[in-house]
Amino acid sequence: MKIPAVGESITEVTVGTWYKKEGDQVKMDEVLCGLDSDKATFELTAEANGTLHILAQEGDVLPIGASICTIDGDGSAAPAAPSAEPAQAPAPAQPAATNADPTPALQPVAEPAQPAPSAATKVIEMKVPAVGESVTEVTIASWSKKDGDQVALDEVLCELESDKATFELPAEAAGTLRIVAQEGETLAIGALIAKIEVGATAAAPASQPASAPAAQQPAPVETTSNGQNGYAVNHPSPAAAKILDEKGISAQQVQGTGVGGRLTKEDAMKASPAPAQPAPSAPAPAPAAAKPAAAPAPAPVMTGERAQRREKMTSLRRTIARRLVAVKNETAMLTTFNEVDMKPIMDLRNKYKDKFKEKNGVGLGFMSFFTKAVCTALKDFPAVNAQIDGDQMVFNDFCDISIAVSSDRGLVVPVIRNAEQLSFAQIEKEIVRLAGLARENKLTIEQMTGGTFTITNGGTFGSMLSTPIINAPQSAILGMHNIVERAVVVNGEIVIRPIMYVALSYDHRIIDGKESVSFLVRVKQILEDPARLLFDM
Repeated sequence: MKIPAVGESITEVTVGTWYKKEGDQVKMDEVLCGLDSDKATFELTAEANGTLHILAQEGDVLPIGASICTIDGDGSAAPAAPSAEPAQAPAPAQPAATNADPTPALQPVAEPAQPAPSAATKVIEMKVPAVGESVTEVTIASWSKKDGDQVALDEVLCELESDKATFELPAEAAGTLRIVAQEGETLAIGALIAKIEVGATAAAPASQPASAPAAQQPAPVETTSNGQNGYAVNHPSPAAAKILDEKGISAQQVQGTGVGGRLTKEDAMKASPAPAQPAPSAPAPAPAAAKPAAAPAPAPVMTGERAQRREKMTSLRRTIARRLVAVKNETAMLTTFNEVDMKPIMDLRNKYKDKFKEKNGVGLGFMSFFTKAVCTALKDFPAVNAQIDGDQMVFNDFCDISIAVSSDRGLVVPVIRNAEQLSFAQIEKEIVRLAGLARENKLTIEQMTGGTFTITNGGTFGSMLSTPIINAPQSAILGMHNIVERAVVVNGEIVIRPIMYVALSYDHRIIDGKESVSFLVRVKQILEDPARLLFDM
């Protein structure tokens, strides 16, 4: 078996982790090892059934077309071949001292102990499940279990993060976990993520009786990775070398954690330039500063570190970035502003908030007032609640209000369904429930899709005024801001009132300027006279 061509610009790959061992029986299309290039990681699958003989070790850098392993026969004649070499192996107790010296004899002795348990072990492949129609790939957020751990059926193994939600991957069987994909890797739907060896608990003790060969085996492996290849220590993989070149860091300055001290991609990402060394040299000019001639020297003196760090964008952050740019490029977005006197709502809220919470078990916030006001205004201006689909306009006779919520993963927008039919208490309860799911990263795709209008409250972070971006494919979004006491004129007198600036960003392709301004004025009228909500006015 030779290194396959994995891309036009890829000329070499690094042998990653071998999932099979020397002498193991393998089946057609079974994954043998991982191959790392400077762009991606690939899997090498068996081309036939038989006995595996490894030619290249982990950490080796091979050109495209180089031999990496061989597979002998269909496995029926394979046992005879190894038995011919270790003919002395059936009685290892007598020549134990002789087998300890020659290195080649160590591998055949250790090999017969491993195929036996592998034949008795059933391997279940865990693949990335389909988590939604529009989701084509996921990123491994974190592993709850480690490689080699014993797992139970339906036990959570890891978290998978898509561009819309986070999912848990449960174990499909009880056994020993073998991790294939590491944290941070992005996998397509259906890709192999882990394996579970059912009955592997019996395989572990089976390999332990051969304690003498097992104790000797690590020495040859280290000799192969360091002695034979020589370059493994502090030798970067192609992906690691690319990252180090971008950072301007020498490979000799980074401690490798890979096989035989090889620098992995993770080592390169964690590495940072070493400006800390010039910093200590800065005190050297300090003694010279004591001399009159060195007076101008303090100007170039620099203190502190100027380190940089790189973090891979999450799937959610990449999607947010892509969609925001698409909205700016594909819509005729404008923003209109107004101000709302919040005193009537604040007086009404202060009057009934205690009784409201006592009766409904949830606090009375401003968001429910804004939601009800928006639903009423959307009935009067249906274009604001519509969206464009190709050359058609889709009007909605219901109000699914999206509420922007900030979470650790980024901004998410869960939807309150049929908000026009809900009471104040029902809206507040739904907001609390969805916000809690967002903070726990448990929102589903269904809970974040299908909204017709969005409300975002930047005032919770102190924003005075902003121009929110439309949440496509919706046509409008209302931005709330902080409440500040301002001097305003009421009935010819200057008074101090709590004022909030509100902003409506809209798609001018479907919403005219008159409609957008009139909609925002309608929302202002309802909020400044909440009694209108009681009479649907």
